[in-house]
Amino acid sequence: MIASLPMYDRPELRGAHDRLWALLDLGLPRTDPDDLWAHWHDPDLLFSQTCGLPYRMGLDKHLTLLGAPDFKLPGCPPGYYNSVIVTRTDDPRSDMAAFAKAPVAFNQPHSQSGWGALFAYGAAHGVTFANLVETGGHAASARALLDETVDLACIDAHTYWLLCREMPLATDLRILDRTPPTPATPYVTAQADRAPQLRAKLEAAVSALPTDDKAHLGLHGIAHVSHDAFMALPLPPQP
Repeated sequence: MIASLPMYDRPELRGAHDRLWALLDLGLPRTDPDDLWAHWHDPDLLFSQTCGLPYRMGLDKHLTLLGAPDFKLPGCPPGYYNSVIVTRTDDPRSDMAAFAKAPVAFNQPHSQSGWGALFAYGAAHGVTFANLVETGGHAASARALLDETVDLACIDAHTYWLLCREMPLATDLRILDRTPPTPATPYVTAQADRAPQLRAKLEAAVSALPTDDKAHLGLHGIAHVSHDAFMALPLPPQP
């Protein structure tokens, strides 16, 4: 059996995640997978966390949902998240159509918060972003904005909140808008028969996590979000 906690596992969160892992009491070391697709497809996967878009792209065929994190993001119900559409504070543009030909950052093609949300937002506003720049990660998208490689970025709102604690984003960047809420990054298992036990362990672990750790992680609880809620979102095209 293998297990991991790959989403949002930033260096400054490692201590709090270690304490959460201890409370999960899975009897396994926390792995640090290099190849997340192989990790999520491993039939011996006991516990992990993925993104909603890979889940909709086929992971749902062999992974069982355990729950979704409650980040208490503005405008989001429990178990949901969204993305922030961000530009620099010195960029005077506010109409999204003005960015149609501008360099626009997204993190990865298989990211709901970085690409799926951006595509859906553009479609809803009648804007096609014609100059997309893949950065490889949300922090890299923020840095690309700061160094003026791109003029607009779509960043996971929870990650943006975390990044604001370590980068000068609050003064140098401004949020133009937020995308509609979608189900947040789900906790999953490949061991369907153990899902009820794992779900109970996860809920108990987050509940028992010290208040300071919950605040540091921005993890306030575990919400039940249905499989249908994830699958109701259409798949975006490849960027």
